Amino acid sequence: MASVDFSKIRSLTVLAHSGAGKTSLIDAMLYAAGANSRLGKVNDGTSMCDYNPDEIERKITINNKVLHLNWEGARIYLMDTPGYADFVGEVISSLHACESGLLVVNATSGVEVGTERSWELLNKHNLVRAIFINKLDKENADFFSTLDEIKKRLGKECLAFQFPVGKEASFKESVSLLNQDELKKLGDTDKPKAEQLRKELIEAIAESDDALLEKYLEGEELSNEAIQGALRPAVLSGKIIPVFCGAATQEIGVKGLLKAVVDFLSSPADKGKIKAQDAKTKEDKEVTPDPKSPFSAQVFKSILDPYVGQLTLFRVFSGTLSANTGFYNSTKEVKERIGKIYLLQGKEQESVESVTCGDIAAVAKLKETTTGDSLCNEKDPVIFAPPVFPEPAISSSVKPKSRSDEEKISGALSKLTNEDPTFKVSRDQATKELIISGIGDLHLDVMVNRLKKKFEVEVELGVPKVAYKETITKNAKAQGKYKKQSGGRGQYGDVWLEVEPLRDGSNFEFVDKIFGGAVPKNYIPSVEKGVKQAMGEGVLAGYPLVNMKVIIYDGSYHPVDSSDIAFQIAAAMALRKCVQEANAVLLEPVMEVEILVPDEFMGPISADLSSRRGRILGMDVRGSMQVIKVQVPLAEMFKYATDLRSMTQGRGSYSMKFSHYAQVPQKTSSIIIEKAKKEKEEAKA
Repeated sequence: MASVDFSKIRSLTVLAHSGAGKTSLIDAMLYAAGANSRLGKVNDGTSMCDYNPDEIERKITINNKVLHLNWEGARIYLMDTPGYADFVGEVISSLHACESGLLVVNATSGVEVGTERSWELLNKHNLVRAIFINKLDKENADFFSTLDEIKKRLGKECLAFQFPVGKEASFKESVSLLNQDELKKLGDTDKPKAEQLRKELIEAIAESDDALLEKYLEGEELSNEAIQGALRPAVLSGKIIPVFCGAATQEIGVKGLLKAVVDFLSSPADKGKIKAQDAKTKEDKEVTPDPKSPFSAQVFKSILDPYVGQLTLFRVFSGTLSANTGFYNSTKEVKERIGKIYLLQGKEQESVESVTCGDIAAVAKLKETTTGDSLCNEKDPVIFAPPVFPEPAISSSVKPKSRSDEEKISGALSKLTNEDPTFKVSRDQATKELIISGIGDLHLDVMVNRLKKKFEVEVELGVPKVAYKETITKNAKAQGKYKKQSGGRGQYGDVWLEVEPLRDGSNFEFVDKIFGGAVPKNYIPSVEKGVKQAMGEGVLAGYPLVNMKVIIYDGSYHPVDSSDIAFQIAAAMALRKCVQEANAVLLEPVMEVEILVPDEFMGPISADLSSRRGRILGMDVRGSMQVIKVQVPLAEMFKYATDLRSMTQGRGSYSMKFSHYAQVPQKTSSIIIEKAKKEKEEAKA
């Protein structure tokens, strides 16, 4: 592929509530630009985006995909992302690789739960953005009510750039509000509406530029050149957010959208300097997005390709990287050699000689590099802040069905965790169970299905386990003394620890306050190691201890019998005693849930939420539906999808995300602790 000036590169994360048609829109954009010889369709399994077997089967996007096209001399990178909250990690990784975001809204259902969630992520990552109202050809599609809802829920700076010609089945074209000649295509009923939207747009453009505003207020008509000159800066600054419209599956509005991406959305040259850290001095620094600057990039995803093996996907922030060279991984402090460099087109790879500032590319078979790592020139090493992924909130035990499955499961799970940072694998130290953890039940269901289909590993799932944690509520002190004599050299370690609750959000802090050599300095790391081990095993019910400050302030040692292992054991003993005296409590994950239900079901829904220990935060009206925002402990939500369908005759829907950890009520806590003790005893038997 021919090289493109970095000012002509656009990178676009496409987001939406599930079912809004973002994947179909990307397929239509690829087809319009000639990047695909036929229009891919989700429903018949020919989409260039949803090509994994489980995506074709479920007809949903599960993993983010990188695709690219050329339009009017520009190269546009497109990132397709999942609409389901269970796969939010895929969305987050995409946002780290792009300058702009395109939010797709369904014209038949308006702004939905996932729409607002996507908007929040775009705000958090401060991306330049645009909106596309899709499915205007469908029954009950309403451009005007959808646009009003967008302005109300997402911001008054969201302004129409296009106007639909026709409605529902008769919808045939999207015309530009910036081009008055195109407005002549509208009928007498629509012309006044279009003129009003155009007036709002012109006013917003004028308000974005002081010189234009002065002319506008004086009654001077603004020239097209003046409008166009002020428009792009207004979009880049977020003062104006363009709203386009069309029907992706009918290829309506797609070419106008592509032109707008090139004309208005951000390039690497527009992005400005990127915050980083000097890998040597650890001081803050800035990276200039320029092909002539030293090479720097960041890995945002890893995928396992059946033909080339492990593919590492990265975004180039500055400089140039050539094939068959190498780079320095400043996160791992290692050098990596590379062979071919690929541009991705869904499941296909296109080999290129080099990539430069703004490109999104991939290399195969790296030895050390993983998601979030910073890549750079060894002479000018920098580190970029890695993506922050949500912690898993739901867990389940897994047990291989056969011996052959047992032999393969470790490698298969390892590969899945490399691909998805929100999917975790651990082993319960108390029960010795293998535990898989994810964002939601759909997430785990997909991963188990991939174990079977992709790696030929079958497992049996246990009851999902909540990721409880333990913490303390007051200070305490205790001694741990380990002394063992067995005929030769003995074992001796003695420490006094103090624990304090940490309420500043920190998880763990270890402080050495030993004076006078009561415990030699060389044993202090062993003490910390013993403390961490005991914290990992918990005290109340075997769940990890968190939010604790641990201080070693006294102890003793034996010149012959003391050892690292003795002090590890002594520290663990002291920590357990401290926790027992420090009024330990259980913490549980609390989810923020948004429930969309018809008004007539509000009574049963509210009563059910109360029975689940839910705390209602607020209610709102969305069209004919009621929106309930509530915080509910995760332990109460495992069967909610089924229960909600039953209570609302299949008309209710919900989404949830992790909110925070909260203390478990005493009565519930006692049941959990008793159950954990019983399971531990059974495991020993």
